[in-house]
Amino acid sequence: MENDEIQDDSKLLHVAVLLPCYNEGLSIREVVESFRKQLPAAIIYVYDNLSTDNTVEEALAAGALVRAEPWPGKGNVVRRMFSDIEADVYIMADGDGTYDATAAPQMLQLLINQHLDMVVGTRRDVYKNAHRMGHGIGNRLFNGMYRSLFGPMFNDIFSGYRVFSRRFVKSFPAISSGFEIETEMSVHACQLRMPVAEMATDYGARQEGSASKLRTIRDSYRIMLTFLVLFKEIRPARFFGLLAFGLSLSAVILALPLLFTYLETGLVPRFPTAILATGLVLMSGIFMVSGLILDSVARGRLEQKRMWYISNTTQ
Repeated sequence: MENDEIQDDSKLLHVAVLLPCYNEGLSIREVVESFRKQLPAAIIYVYDNLSTDNTVEEALAAGALVRAEPWPGKGNVVRRMFSDIEADVYIMADGDGTYDATAAPQMLQLLINQHLDMVVGTRRDVYKNAHRMGHGIGNRLFNGMYRSLFGPMFNDIFSGYRVFSRRFVKSFPAISSGFEIETEMSVHACQLRMPVAEMATDYGARQEGSASKLRTIRDSYRIMLTFLVLFKEIRPARFFGLLAFGLSLSAVILALPLLFTYLETGLVPRFPTAILATGLVLMSGIFMVSGLILDSVARGRLEQKRMWYISNTTQ
């Protein structure tokens, strides 16, 4: 499908391009101009997140609408953008120039034609072009963990190149404050069983002279913590059930030698161990009951999220 045909369809909608930025003065002008060329009817917003370089000046020179978010972290910027901007369709990308703006019309048309709520631009050559080895290994590891915990819907949960419907944006709670916000977006879509799709897009190297904002150890820790928190919130019965199983297994391992000794001699030689095993069994029962109760609460929250989601106007 030709770009002209795609753009004619998109003119019927109010499209907003959202670019969160922190010190992207070297690339933001080219990014804004690229998206304007591909989507001339769209309004392009640049949200500056405490940049200390010329990001704001370059974005203004390119004709973008520039706004500021004082709370540091990409998650805080996304929360502000989603709260502030009113549109029918939202396109989000990074300001570092690594995402291919020429893919935006196809992603937009895919969302419209198939009545989707999110299209994720999965990144080709993500490990070769812009990631250190640690980032590449972590990307594979966390994507595998995500599919195990939340479902097989996504192959690139860390992609920042996405197209959203209005009802996705206005129903998304955006709790995360940093780069883990993409993980939260993916979980939100899976939890509400939203219609979503992925589309392979080119992924390039950063502008020479600019530096990645990712920190392998720090961000890996935060993403892992996000996985655990979201797993607990969304599937508490399974989360606490696993903890209960671990405690029960530990209790059995501790208690078996005592049981064998008692059957042979009628005595319990290690009384403190018996008390510990009993305590572990009690804790296991508490965790299991807690999981069942919280599962009922989570179902009620899911119903509320679902009602809020369907109450928003779709494209």
